[in-house]
Amino acid sequence: MSALRNIPPNRRPGAVSIRDVARRAGVSIATVSRAVNRIPTVDPALAERVWRAINEVGYLPNTQARALVSGRSHMLGLIVSEITNPFFPELVQEFENLAVTQGYEVLIGSTNYSPERTESLIRRMLQRNVDGVAVMTFGIEEDLVQKLVEREFPLVFVDAGPDLPNIRVLKVNYGEGIRQAVQHLAALGHRGIAFITGPLRLRSAVSRRDAFLKSMAELGLIVPAEHIVEGDHTMEGGITSMEQLTALAELPTAVICSNDMTAIGALHALYRTTQNVPQEISVVGFDDIHLAQFMLPPLTTVQMSCKDLATAAVEALRAGIERDHPKAAKTEWHIPTRLVVRQSTAFPRGTLPALIERAAGKRRGVGVD
Repeated sequence: MSALRNIPPNRRPGAVSIRDVARRAGVSIATVSRAVNRIPTVDPALAERVWRAINEVGYLPNTQARALVSGRSHMLGLIVSEITNPFFPELVQEFENLAVTQGYEVLIGSTNYSPERTESLIRRMLQRNVDGVAVMTFGIEEDLVQKLVEREFPLVFVDAGPDLPNIRVLKVNYGEGIRQAVQHLAALGHRGIAFITGPLRLRSAVSRRDAFLKSMAELGLIVPAEHIVEGDHTMEGGITSMEQLTALAELPTAVICSNDMTAIGALHALYRTTQNVPQEISVVGFDDIHLAQFMLPPLTTVQMSCKDLATAAVEALRAGIERDHPKAAKTEWHIPTRLVVRQSTAFPRGTLPALIERAAGKRRGVGVD
């Protein structure tokens, strides 16, 4: 109640009606209603005037009434894999910012990589009458998808989705960024490059591993079986996987990780040893979470932009929801990736450029041991 005391009586939600908005904007009540419900035939300048009046008088549109009038809830569902990986909160924030500016609210859920929980979340979102769902994770039963499609329910998936009506897919170009990472390391002189995968039950983890193997093959570089280690996309998994690599008789000179959390764990495992990064071993991540640039050393990583993913997801959902959307017929959105070079990669240990750099560092008084 204390917050309401600070609001002038004519600005309190209970004291302001749609009539006040119409009077302030100089339009009819019907025009206010159509503007609030985002009816596309409303003149944009007129709609802007209505929304300005709404803000000025402090009117709070009734979302349930809006849903009854328009037949839509103006709510989008967003399902992510987990919230402990900073990549997903960053994605959620971008998605919500974009959705809100375009007149949608957002209902969010996380699956913890459980197909059963994914189904439960989608059913809960259906009960809340969301207009469409972006499934930014893996795994959903085919029969559930079919039921959603029969209801003409818009769905957006990452990487792959069933070839059915009203299904749209965000295709991430994993190969582009990973090829850049492999070529960057090869240009520095690395030949023994290892890869820590994500859980290989995930389609995205398999895609990243396959992109690595293909990029190495393109350069004629052989990858021993022991240089491919399965991780689980967590820091703890990165520590365990890097410990497995450092136990090899011949340590690789560089390691590419399937995501940044794995790479951060790998950095931590190497910190416990005598293997300095990047002097003894180079490390590359994937995702470019905000934390990556603040690691010691700052992490070289493949950027998969949260903003690009969120923008494509919101647009793809709107394309399925809004009949007059200019991209209503589009079914695929392509997401680029690119390498961001920082200080966790350098020349391989023992090579002439590395020895020269080490000697120069010692002359400058820079600690390199």
